[in-house]
Amino acid sequence: MSVRILALVGSLRAGSHNRQLAEAAVKLAPEGAEVELFEGLADVPFYNEDIDVEGSVPAAAVALREAARAADAFLLFSPEYNGTIPAVLKNAIDWLSRPYGAGAFTGKPVAVIGTAFGQYGGVWAQDDARKAVGIAGGKVIEDIKLSIPGSVTRFADTHPVDDAEVAAQLTEVVARLHGNVGETTAA
Repeated sequence: MSVRILALVGSLRAGSHNRQLAEAAVKLAPEGAEVELFEGLADVPFYNEDIDVEGSVPAAAVALREAARAADAFLLFSPEYNGTIPAVLKNAIDWLSRPYGAGAFTGKPVAVIGTAFGQYGGVWAQDDARKAVGIAGGKVIEDIKLSIPGSVTRFADTHPVDDAEVAAQLTEVVARLHGNVGETTAA
């Protein structure tokens, strides 16, 4: 049985380096793991408890929740916007945190990685994302980290999948997240 890892990207830009990093994760997934890049975060409305009512949940939020419930683990890709997590990623976490105590993240392993232009690769945003998804019920794997600085120059002419160092690091991240699925279900 293949382990399903749902990738959520905190940037909506078509040429986003975090999206490229997620595309690389899809290609580099080890045998036994399938990384699915979720499309459609741009269509998910801001979380509002008034519309999170059975029978009236927006279709885009339903699609996100269904994909998340089918996942065994999550890999979040976060750029850094003004020193913190992008709204689109935080919004996805909010939708997946509900219903309270039984959201789609509950008990499933989660890793947060990413790239950003700054010298630290977006660590503040990634730390904020780890905090939010942990509160939302995910089992954050704190020792799986990958923050790639200087994205604008590093990936100006090279896709992350073609950067040998990044490809090796990303392969290790996905393999370690995959390995945590069995540990989480056995615990």
